[in-house]
Amino acid sequence: MSNKKEEIKDYIRKSYGSIALSKGSGSCCSGGCSCNGQSDIKEISMNLGYNEGDITEIPTGANMGLGCGNPIAIAAIKEGETVLDLGSGGGFDCFLARRKVGEIGLVIGVDMTQEMIKLSRENAENAGYNNVEFRLGEIEHLPVSDSSVDVIISNCVINLSSEKEKVFKEAYRVLKQGGRLSISDVVATAELPPNIKQDLYMMAGCIAGAEYVEDIRKMLENVGFKDIKLEPKDNGKEIVKSWVPDKNIEDYVTSYIIEARKV
Repeated sequence: MSNKKEEIKDYIRKSYGSIALSKGSGSCCSGGCSCNGQSDIKEISMNLGYNEGDITEIPTGANMGLGCGNPIAIAAIKEGETVLDLGSGGGFDCFLARRKVGEIGLVIGVDMTQEMIKLSRENAENAGYNNVEFRLGEIEHLPVSDSSVDVIISNCVINLSSEKEKVFKEAYRVLKQGGRLSISDVVATAELPPNIKQDLYMMAGCIAGAEYVEDIRKMLENVGFKDIKLEPKDNGKEIVKSWVPDKNIEDYVTSYIIEARKV
């Protein structure tokens, strides 16, 4: 991997490590890496598509206002399934998914940030959750066995990877036949200006790494996915504009729902 890619990855890891240590008082994707209070996080989460029950019934500190949508709402998770969350952060989406899979199901969260893994494990232990586990690892090299997962969810994380097709290839590998990908992410709808693409702050803020939407489709096709669906979130432009209000970011990127199936 090039030095530039390593520099980007290290910057992102440190940024989200700091968020974990602050337990969400500063958040990247939602809030543009600015400081947010808990009341702001609730408002942000409602805007992303979560309901009040989602927010109040989850362990304190799990929801840090990170994301660009609600992948749980589109995943159609069933009891007994195994769910994998790419970039699980403090565990918010994992804890929502665990309610749907029930005690006979399993939710696995993978995150590359040690601080996030420590936080999410503490959250799970304090809540007494036995059907969710968190693993340290990179989404380009998943610590998950072949054909073992029914559903993959992710919330505004794949855009952070500089090797997105490798991420999708890994997702395809770990999914069972008939398994599905249900993610919310930021994609580019126009060419990003060079000053934005080269800005590490914008990279960690889920903007500079956004891939053109049709290139995402091609990547998914290349690794074998079928039934691919990419749709803009209704308030996607509003979401990304809230991160950096003064740069017209919404002219270049927006939040999308991305779905696909391994057949």
